[in-house]
Amino acid sequence: MTTKLVISALGTDRPGIVDELSNIIYRQSLNIEDSRMTVLGGEFAMLLLVSGEQSAIDALQTQVNEIEQALQMRLLIKVTTDSNVISNAIPYAVEVAALDNPGIVNNIASFFSERDINIVNLQTESYSAPHTGSPMFALHMTIGISADTNISQLRDEFMQACDELNLDAELTNL
Repeated sequence: MTTKLVISALGTDRPGIVDELSNIIYRQSLNIEDSRMTVLGGEFAMLLLVSGEQSAIDALQTQVNEIEQALQMRLLIKVTTDSNVISNAIPYAVEVAALDNPGIVNNIASFFSERDINIVNLQTESYSAPHTGSPMFALHMTIGISADTNISQLRDEFMQACDELNLDAELTNL
């Protein structure tokens, strides 16, 4: 029987981190099913979904302290199950751009949370606007909307909320 494990790893960015951790996982006869990796400031962050036999999962878990020391990273490991996301959810993309200011992520997350809409993926970035150099913010999100949701009404409410917050936004079917 296959067990699934989520591994969160954080450490100072340097070449070779992905190679080293993926090699440890491979040597334990585990499979990386899904992953997200990024550099934030001077830190490298990884989020991995790993699967394998329970004995291999157990072996990896007993070696966490040694792995942390060898990689000079902090690891958080948690056994998980298959996703229980709404089976009739339709994926939609949310794109938001605006002058950078606090609260954008919270406002967008609250909008969807209040409507019981699941955020599946979220990525943000800050950048300088061309020509003016003004600090800008971009949000890229994937959400799962129940098939029985009135999409037209949701889109209208979303656009109105974004207009009130002075955010340029799009809500599109994937």
